[in-house]
Amino acid sequence: MNTAQDFGKDFIWKLISKTGIPAIISMIVVVIYNMADTFFVGQTHNDMMVAAVSLAAPIFTLMITVGTLIGSGGCAVISNVLGAGNQERAKHISSFCVYASVAIGLLFTAALLIFAEPVLLAIGATENTISFACSYTHWIAIGAVFIIFSNTLSNIIRAEGAARESMIGNLIGTITNIVLDPIMILCMGMGVQGAAVATVIGNMFACLFYVYYFYRKKDSLLSLSLKDFSMRGGIASSVFSIGLPGALGNLLMSFSNIFMNILLAGYGDNAVAAMGVAMKVGMIVVMLQMGLATGVLPILSYNYGAENFDRLKETIKKSGIVCMGLGVILTVICFTVCEAIVSSFVTGAEVITLGIDMTKAIILSGPFIGLYFLCISIMQALGKSTAPIIVSLLRQGIIYVPLMYLLNYFFELNGLIYTQLISDYIGILAAIIACTAILKSCIGNKELCITEVKERNS
Repeated sequence: MNTAQDFGKDFIWKLISKTGIPAIISMIVVVIYNMADTFFVGQTHNDMMVAAVSLAAPIFTLMITVGTLIGSGGCAVISNVLGAGNQERAKHISSFCVYASVAIGLLFTAALLIFAEPVLLAIGATENTISFACSYTHWIAIGAVFIIFSNTLSNIIRAEGAARESMIGNLIGTITNIVLDPIMILCMGMGVQGAAVATVIGNMFACLFYVYYFYRKKDSLLSLSLKDFSMRGGIASSVFSIGLPGALGNLLMSFSNIFMNILLAGYGDNAVAAMGVAMKVGMIVVMLQMGLATGVLPILSYNYGAENFDRLKETIKKSGIVCMGLGVILTVICFTVCEAIVSSFVTGAEVITLGIDMTKAIILSGPFIGLYFLCISIMQALGKSTAPIIVSLLRQGIIYVPLMYLLNYFFELNGLIYTQLISDYIGILAAIIACTAILKSCIGNKELCITEVKERNS
């Protein structure tokens, strides 16, 4: 089994493959997970059900975002303190992450069971889709604790080198979901309700695996125990501030998708269904590169905590090469099979045509979008929060939302289709500029960085 100590001594290329490949596979799993519901719901040949799942998607994404916020922040901070040799603090941080995810999950359940219908109507549901969207959201709300808990644990165990176990947990959840989807959606005739139930059960199985991992690994540097729970020394603020940049992108994506669905609803339910499918195809390009950046985060954070700046620079350089190569390959593949993928989800000729146009526009940033996520991981590893937060706000909020309305006003539906592409390139440029400036500051003043590391890990 890999350990956190490997981050400081193994060959860089070997480490990138050890942590990056399982993380990429985990993201493939996430993509399949998200596509499975839409695919099997599409087999009902009811495009309104597909639109309903797309409308409820921001709510589900918001839950994933919370898990990412706690998990990725916890992973970075834990790796940092392990690099500094503070194992007791690592247990306190991991226990905090576990119980924070449970508490927030319960809040989600209560809020959505009460306010689901008005929320869905506010984000674009119509009389044709509201009943389907409510059915889906009701069961997702019931499973909120499992969704957030499983995503949190899949992230924090990577801090001690358990990238393979993180991947296995994701695989267990996804396989369970895929097996149950056709049974519940089609055979049992549950439709969108069956899709949601299958998703919740899949997350429950993933949770069971991660809990089993903790109790099986007696020498784990992390802890599930309530007695290790602590918020002393700024644990909560460290986890949330470091995790926020990565999670903020998902959070803003959820909210921006809400605005997008509202505007798309003006062009009919077919436009909403088409964009829902296009975004899921676009996830193939985005999520896999995000996976690589997520995979190298503990390596970067560990070596920064260990004050090994030369190794940090080498990891960044080689990770960037892999990001660019992966981005080009994924973009070419998605362009080639775009029509086949879109037509497998929906049946209407108009929806298919719109879906293909939207998909091609979304994935045009594919060759470079990985650099955006890598820069976010680098800044997280260095304990920076302000710069990556600003970058995330630019890509999915400050630029995206106003640009969406501006392009819709001047170019109508065609303008909406290219909103994400333009925002992506602005975000990529901003991320590279911010990350380069921070790295130059760190490398140019190593003594200051060492002081910051010691203060953070004390």
